[in-house]
Amino acid sequence: MPARKILLYATNEAALRRKSRPVNKVTKRVRDLVQDLKDTLTSYPDGAGLAAPQINVHLRVVVVRLGLRDEDDATAVIPTAFINPEIVEARDERADFDGCLSFPGLYGTTRRPHYLKVKARDETGQPLERIFEDFDAVLVHHEIDHLDGVLFIDHIERPEDLYTIRRGADGTLERIPVPSLVDRVRR
Repeated sequence: MPARKILLYATNEAALRRKSRPVNKVTKRVRDLVQDLKDTLTSYPDGAGLAAPQINVHLRVVVVRLGLRDEDDATAVIPTAFINPEIVEARDERADFDGCLSFPGLYGTTRRPHYLKVKARDETGQPLERIFEDFDAVLVHHEIDHLDGVLFIDHIERPEDLYTIRRGADGTLERIPVPSLVDRVRR
């Protein structure tokens, strides 16, 4: 199945802000959605996670590439699916890197839990409970937020925490602040 196009914030804000409905039963349609999310995420080498609303399907389904490190090739990590994920416990909130496929080239520093306990169903419909720590917790929290219409830009506290990245004259990467989007979101 070809990968779907990811909704971009600039033209699809209403769809990205819409809350998702729970999955009542894991049917062939839901399993196809999981595969579609995996295929779509896999087609974006820089992507760590994807939620169904990002492909304009408003069901509570996410896929994530767990265990990623900066030096890892994300395409080598097989996405894991969670259906109807629910946060049971969250703690150890701290600042960390954030970004989103719906905001290409835009990054931020957000405060998110670095410990999460989540109840969900796997792609076969079996119940599970998992603990996520460090960046995996940040990633899972980010994707669950999508299911409630919450975007990473909503977690930006200061305009200077939102940025793009470019190569400087000396070849090093540098952050370029993007305060105008934060101002627009807060209006």
